[in-house]
Amino acid sequence: MRYIGKEMRRVDGVAKVTGVAKYAAEFPLPDMAYGYLQVSSIPKGRITRLDVSTAEKSPGVLKIISHLNLDKLLPQPDEQEKNSDVAGFSAFRDDKILFSAQPIALVIADTFEQARAAAQLISAEYEVADAVTEMVTRLDSAKPTNPEKTSKERGHFADAFASADVKLEEEYHIPIEHHNPMEPHGATAHWKDGKLTIFDKTQNVHQLRDYLAGLFKVEPDKVEVIALFVGGAFGSCLAVHYYTPLVALAARETGRPVRLSYTRRQMFTGHGYRPETWQKVALAADKSGKLTALSHRVVVNTSSYADYSEDFAVLAQLIYACPNVKTLFQNVPTDLPTPAPMRAPGAVSQMFALECGMDELSYALKIDPLQLRLVNYAEKDPQTGKPYSSKALRECYRLGAEKFGWKDRKPEPRSMKDEDGMLIGWGMATGVWPALQMKASAGITLKADGTALVRSATTDIGPGTYTVMTIIAAEHLGMEAEKVRFELGESRFPKSPAQGGSWTTASVGSAIHGAARRIKEKLLELAKKQNGELFSKAELDDVSMSDGHLMLTADESRSVAIADLMRGAELEELSETHEAEPSPEREKYVCYAHGAQFVEVKVDPDLGTVKVSRVIEVTGCGKIMNPLASHSQEIGGVVWGIGMALQEATEIDHRYGRMMNSSLADYHVPVNADVHQIETLFVEEDDKIVNPLGVKGMGELGLVGIPAAIANAVYHATGIRVRDLPITPDKLLPSAT
Repeated sequence: MRYIGKEMRRVDGVAKVTGVAKYAAEFPLPDMAYGYLQVSSIPKGRITRLDVSTAEKSPGVLKIISHLNLDKLLPQPDEQEKNSDVAGFSAFRDDKILFSAQPIALVIADTFEQARAAAQLISAEYEVADAVTEMVTRLDSAKPTNPEKTSKERGHFADAFASADVKLEEEYHIPIEHHNPMEPHGATAHWKDGKLTIFDKTQNVHQLRDYLAGLFKVEPDKVEVIALFVGGAFGSCLAVHYYTPLVALAARETGRPVRLSYTRRQMFTGHGYRPETWQKVALAADKSGKLTALSHRVVVNTSSYADYSEDFAVLAQLIYACPNVKTLFQNVPTDLPTPAPMRAPGAVSQMFALECGMDELSYALKIDPLQLRLVNYAEKDPQTGKPYSSKALRECYRLGAEKFGWKDRKPEPRSMKDEDGMLIGWGMATGVWPALQMKASAGITLKADGTALVRSATTDIGPGTYTVMTIIAAEHLGMEAEKVRFELGESRFPKSPAQGGSWTTASVGSAIHGAARRIKEKLLELAKKQNGELFSKAELDDVSMSDGHLMLTADESRSVAIADLMRGAELEELSETHEAEPSPEREKYVCYAHGAQFVEVKVDPDLGTVKVSRVIEVTGCGKIMNPLASHSQEIGGVVWGIGMALQEATEIDHRYGRMMNSSLADYHVPVNADVHQIETLFVEEDDKIVNPLGVKGMGELGLVGIPAAIANAVYHATGIRVRDLPITPDKLLPSAT
């Protein structure tokens, strides 16, 4: 192949580093007005008095929107539009306060500074109610989520667990964590001739367009959503959040373009977070290490006004071959905003508990942790009995262990040290993520000058979508990548799903592949009319496109210039749109991507500080489209895993229901000094089932096993098992034992 599987630098890289790329709150529209949100000072209750009179008289103020006037300006959405608002919260609909820092008013003024100053003049009085923000104190009120899918049992867990040779039961806890993309959420909106144009930080332009059209009672073609560049999202932009309809309303009411952005502090309460997770894992095995019973209970927090669960990846049912498995997923309402999907939602949390549990079981059995996983390797889906479309996990284990030097690991905790007296620990874990494909469309316009314009309404939140779609189009159109222009992020383009779940390349890429085949089919029809002696017996799969020519694949000397074909048909361009969807053949298989993570840590025995000194991550995820971007994705997953394991936690003062470290200064994430040697490797899979390209997503997978592998390495180094993330130094000091 000419481009697929070869490294390509980002086609949008120059635009980003030179500032040409414009983000949602950067479009310079004339006569711009600015919004600023004032928020509540209590976590729960109701507003008894809201005085905006002084603020309205402040210099430059154009409009103030609150629950006092919203229903007059924008009637309540009907049930269908409410359901479209997947964030579950609409601002200013009543006087209720549901969480701390909930917006209570939007000030629109000539300048940002005037809007912010006026917002401070708004006076609010409240009737305060008791708020519950600590989930672990309310586990007895946990309720099942999606019982048909998640509250499952195969075999007889209780009997198998009771009679097992070796068994353990442990609890694990992960705190609330926040996405913290570099670009704050924001939007710029304006109306002209009854049409709304909105530049928004979103992962789903069509969902937002349809929601706004329903809310403002206009036809969908009267709403244009544009998201050309997104400065990181990690799932935080999958929903329609409350600021977007507000900025659209503000623009309509003022008759001017309006820009509204979250402050960094509002980024902690405005769009969700990874929920707090409490888990109980019970494992049992015979003396050979073969699992005989497995139970996994997962409890996450949700808000008081919307259900949220991470039950869409029930990994305990499928990751290991075990005859008796029981799973239960529950949530607990809290007086906090609704959680949201966050990179590897559900999977990274579940696998932290499950893979730490497997590590603990390996010590109880005195079996090597890698060997224990191989003993329980699932050759097919244990839940359904279906085969995997492809599964290279065994090879990932082998290659990772070889590169890491796993055979030299000493099994006893605290048995390895470096020359400086640092405790060395080696840990490993398994990663898994579903290989998803969603219905998606893409359009290709092939021009007589030898260039191509490719469009789809997907977005690019950072993984390199502009580049990989250029690669796929260039490969299947047989043209130089420099002659392909890929455009995305506009609701007027062919419909695409949200970018998320690691399904974009599989989904949109398959649509581009299909559109390219349609173009080739059209060209073959032209060739049969104009060059019948060469192509009269040729079928679609007998011909290919390369360097501006249509040719017989078996005899490339039999070719015709595409420009000549189009000229002969008096065509300046040839356009085709294709909608791709998962093949029915997929239903016969289970489709997952897998990976193996091997981690070395060094722990200061006196200070309890942890350094992740070395990571080997091996991923089996189908065909690799762009190795350069793929390695970048997996490195990013490892770095995220370091933060999740060692640093990240949203601190809440439960007395007042407030998030206390809502800034980049106080919310700890890894920096360059925390990141050391990371090597990412791929085991390619020839998978003809998963999608036409044979590609599996990897954006989530690179993170999934890392926190568990780090925690397991820390135990090997110190002999201290930390089941409550993050693993901070105080948990590793001698006093902790």
